[in-house]
Amino acid sequence: NKIKRLSASYIGNYIAFYRLIYNIISILTVYFLFKILPRPHITIYDLKYPYDFIILIPQYLSLIGFIWSLRFINVKEFLGINQIERWFNDKYNINELDENLTLRIRGVYRFMRHPIYFFSMMFLLFRPVMDLFYLTCLICIIIYFCIGSYYEEKRLVEKFGEDYIKYRKAVPRFFPLKFFKPYKVENI
Repeated sequence: NKIKRLSASYIGNYIAFYRLIYNIISILTVYFLFKILPRPHITIYDLKYPYDFIILIPQYLSLIGFIWSLRFINVKEFLGINQIERWFNDKYNINELDENLTLRIRGVYRFMRHPIYFFSMMFLLFRPVMDLFYLTCLICIIIYFCIGSYYEEKRLVEKFGEDYIKYRKAVPRFFPLKFFKPYKVENI
C-alpha cells in the first residue's frame, strides 16, 4: 500500500489505472522470463498409463474449484477494469487506491481464505510430466502466492479490522482443512 499511496500522491486519480497496468506488466514479465530463461532437459517424472490420466482428475477438479472461486469475486475489479470505468464516470475514490475491497466470507471462502491461489497451485501441481524448469517455475509461483497473500491480508485487516481477524483465525489460508466444518457467516 505504501507504493500505491506514494504513486497516488504524484498521479492523483490516475491511480485507477494501477491495477490494470500492474496486471499487464506482470503477464508480460512472466511471458518474457518464460521465453528467455534456460530450460535444462531434466525430467523429474513422466507418468505412464494409466497414472498419466489419473493425475488429471485432481487437475480438472482444481479447475472446477478455480471457476467456482471466480463466482465469489468481481472479476472486473480484480482485473482493474471497474476502477477505470469509475474513473471515466467521475466516481473513482482515490482512497480506494486500486481496488474496492469487500470482505468475502461466503461460498468457497468459508473453507479457505485464498481459494484462487489454492486452486491455481493445485492445477499447476498435478500434471503427468514434471521437468526441472516447470518445477522451478511452480516453486516461484507458490512463493509469490504466499507473499502476495500475506500483503493482501494486511490490507484486509487494515480495512475490516476485527471482523477479518476473527475470520482469519477460523479459516485456513490455503488448504481447506476444515472442509466438513466450514466457517459460518454469523460468526462476524
